[in-house]
This record gives sequence, C-alpha cells and structure tokens, in this order.
Amino acid sequence: MATTETFETKFLPGLPPAEGGCPPLLRRTVQADGMEIDYDVPVAMRDGIEIYVDVFRPEASGEVPVIVAWGPYGKHVPVKYDIFPNHGVDPAWVSKYAGFEAPDPLYWTRNGYAVINVDPRGMWNSQGDATFYSAQEALDVYDLIEWAGTQSWSTGKVGMSGVSYLAIVQWRAAAEHPPHLAAINPWEGVSDRYREMAYHGGIPENRFGPMWRSRRVPYSHQRVEDTVTMYAEHPLWDAYWESKTPDLSQVEVPAFVVASWSDQGLHTRGTLEGFKRIASRHKWLLVHGRKKWQFYYQPENVERLRLFFDRFLKGIENEVDRWPEVRTEVRERFYVGKTRDEEEWPLARTLYEELHLDGASASMGPLTAGNESAVTYPAATGRARFTYRFNTATELVGHMKLRLWVEADGADDMDLFIGLQKLDEAGDLLPFSFLNALEDGPVALGWLRVSHRELDEARSTPQQPWHAHRREQMLKPGEIVPVEIEIWPSGTRFEKGEQLRVIVQGTDVQQYPPGVVSMGHSVTRNAGTHVIHTGGRYDSHLLVPVIP
Repeated sequence: MATTETFETKFLPGLPPAEGGCPPLLRRTVQADGMEIDYDVPVAMRDGIEIYVDVFRPEASGEVPVIVAWGPYGKHVPVKYDIFPNHGVDPAWVSKYAGFEAPDPLYWTRNGYAVINVDPRGMWNSQGDATFYSAQEALDVYDLIEWAGTQSWSTGKVGMSGVSYLAIVQWRAAAEHPPHLAAINPWEGVSDRYREMAYHGGIPENRFGPMWRSRRVPYSHQRVEDTVTMYAEHPLWDAYWESKTPDLSQVEVPAFVVASWSDQGLHTRGTLEGFKRIASRHKWLLVHGRKKWQFYYQPENVERLRLFFDRFLKGIENEVDRWPEVRTEVRERFYVGKTRDEEEWPLARTLYEELHLDGASASMGPLTAGNESAVTYPAATGRARFTYRFNTATELVGHMKLRLWVEADGADDMDLFIGLQKLDEAGDLLPFSFLNALEDGPVALGWLRVSHRELDEARSTPQQPWHAHRREQMLKPGEIVPVEIEIWPSGTRFEKGEQLRVIVQGTDVQQYPPGVVSMGHSVTRNAGTHVIHTGGRYDSHLLVPVIP
C-alpha cells in the first residue's frame, strides 16, 4: 500500500574526491589491450546535470551491444578484494579495468560488447547531489541507458550487470521501462531496503550501514545523502522507504537473477523476492551457497552470463532457451553441496512441517509437547537453544518461519535474534560460507523486534510472515504474545543423525571484531529477562520446508 506522506532528504557535504584517489576530469581516448577507451565522457541527464562515464569498446568493431555497470564506488578504482581475507577471487580472473563488483571490460570487449562504468549523480566528479536507490537515481539510469542505446557505436541493445549496489539499481531501472534496455543481471541485490538492510525485523542495523556511508560513498564535489540520519529518523515504514523500493511487478525485461544462501542479512531475501515478483516472461534464477565475489568472477559463471547476453543483446539462439528456470545448490557444509535443476521458486513440491519446541528438554520434534514449559534467559547476555536430530536424510530448501510465544519480564519490548545451525552426529558445528568472504556462517538467520509483530495479512503466507512495520505495539507487564519470525531462505541437506539447532537470543548470533564486514545491531531494547513459552496452549514451533 502506497503512502501519501512526504519527507525531506538530509545531506552531508561530500569529501573531496581526490582524497579517495579520484583524478581531475580529463576527457581522452586511449587504445589499449584491443580496446578503445573513452574516459570521462559527459552524459547529460534530463534536468541538465552531467554525470561522467568511461566507455570501453572493442577496437574498430563497428556497432556493439552495451553492458552498463552503475555503481557509486568510483569508475577510476580497479577491482581490489585483498583487504577482505579469504575473498576467493583469483587475480587471473579479472583485469585492471574491472570496477568493484562490476563486469570486466577486457573480457566483454573481447567478446563483442561495450562496457560503461559510471560515476552516478553526485559521486566523485559527477555533478549534482547524490541520493541512493532513489527515484531520481532510477531516472538517471534510464537516461544513461537511452544515451548508450543511441550512440553511433551501439546496436541499440543495452544490458546491466553487477553485484550488490550494481544489482539493486537494476530493479529500479527496469521498472521504469527504458526502451533500449534489453536484459538485466541482478547478481545479489536487495529489493526492500528497510526489511533487508536498514531494519532487520524492525531492529536497526548499525554496523554495515554506517561503515558503508562513511567509507564507501562519501566522495563528492557536492552533497551526499546522509543515510545514517535518514534511517534513524524513519524507524517505521513510510514514504521514505517507499521511495527506495522498486515496483517489481513492472520489471518485464529478460532477467538472469543470481542469489545466494550465504548472504543472510544482506542480499539473500531481496534477490529471491525480486525473482519471485518480477513480471519478466524470460527469467532464470541461479542460487548458490558460495562467496559472492568469487562466484561472480569464476570463469564458468562469466561464460554462463555471456550466453545470456548473447541471447538477448545479440539475438543469438543458444542453450539459454533450454536452461531450467531455477538452479539451486543444496549445501551440506562449507563449499560442499550439489546443484539441482528446478522448475520454479519456491519449489512447488515443498512439504511444510512443524517442529514443535519443548522448553523442558531444549528439543524440537513433530509432536506438540503436552506439558507447558518456559525457557528464560537474561535478555542482554543469554540464549535459548532447541535441537532436532534427523532420523532420515532430509533436505530443507526454501522459507522457514519460527512461531514463538514470548514474554518480556522487566521490559516493554524484546529484540529477538534467530540463528539456525547445522550440527553433525556428535553435535559439532558444521559451518557455511557467510557474506562476502567469511567461512563460519549459519544455515539461516531471522530477526524481530516484538513491538513490530503486526503482520501485513495481504502479503503474509503461512511460511513467510510479512511484517507491516507501520506502528509499534508495546508489551504490557506479564503479557504473553505470539510472534511469527521470518527466517531467510536457505537450502541445506541433513544426513541421518545430523542435527538442526535453533538459537534464540537478544544479540547478534554471528558476531565479529571491528574491521570485518558484517551486519550488526548494537542498539536494542532488551532488558530484564526473555521468556519463551512452549507446549500445551503455546504452539511455539519452527516451520520447515521439506523437499520429498
């Protein structure tokens, strides 16, 4: 439901681009490595503001299709992942021309494409004020696509590719229907900024967001949107968040969507929601459980993407028309799993089964505990655990939901952090790939601020609660309430004897020291004691997606 409220965007003065290593504007053409490279080309937006782009084309090639890489991290900055330990990207896979999380121009020009790297409005040397994921940015991407599609060296077919921010803008741009946009490749990018990045379950995320604002996008000759202040001033769903959200139902161009189970708390949910809700007649989904930068640049995946763009930017009939609509990896442990072809997402043959929590035994099982019991823990430091041992090999692929009956003793609200883990027969943890480069991740995560428990009934399903986040409902002393917590999608295989553990606590389940890129939520409403009620009247359970 759209809102009619208005908001004022807050800005901060940009840091001098030179501090970020950006050279002054110098329009020039260079021939190198079989490419003709036009640096610092001005492109006028509809309001007269100029942004600057670098254009890479095959030398003496005539007309070619175009791939746009739209991101805020600086078109002058070559791809460097070495500051992230264990990132997994082989330096031989990318050239010095590749931008951060962007397609490598050297590869694509050698295969008959042009690549455009962009400094968006207000970023680096481009004119104007910078806003992020905004309606203005969507129009700017539209204008650049139309510019690219009408150049003398262009065939008129334009595609988009890239990871994270470079994926997110694709949802916005495609929903605007630029005539020359022929295909998109959103490779792990959120589609709901509020629920997937800024407020997990209504709990403010205050680690990744401030780092991103202060270290990744501060460089501008003008002003930059103060996302930290804007997020803090908009703790509930309102017009500000509406303005950041694409209308996915308007996306109709062919789409090759890549998601991962490993981006819990960042891109997993939004990428899968994007695939589900776009209206494209030609769309494919690939879901992996690996490190996302490594997966994007792996040669076999670059070749797969080339086939997609050959099909829709060059009109070459190839195997893409025979691709399964969905391919998913079912993980067993870190970098061990099998990929399977499917016909749809979510999987139609899924059987949803309830694993009921028993506080007395700290276990889960298919039968409701007959006796009521309660688990308590200090809200700020404790946790509750519930474990289920599989008596036969089982695959869980899709959405999960945790239903809890909860009480806050000594507070009027609760922040609940949920972690799902896989244990071997002996009870030892089996880790998975997590976020960009970590190797000790969970099966899946979930969050909920209990005052945000109200559901949007029209959008909720039995397996995926959709919280409205439009008002807060504080708890009264002694009040016991049911809550439905969305667990982000995952795909995991459990052998006979292996175990699934659910952790419920008042702090982040995955915690890392400073300097490690991860999500964090240090400002909570937790005080006193959390109480989880199970058994009898209290049908606390985990709903799991069993694949026959």
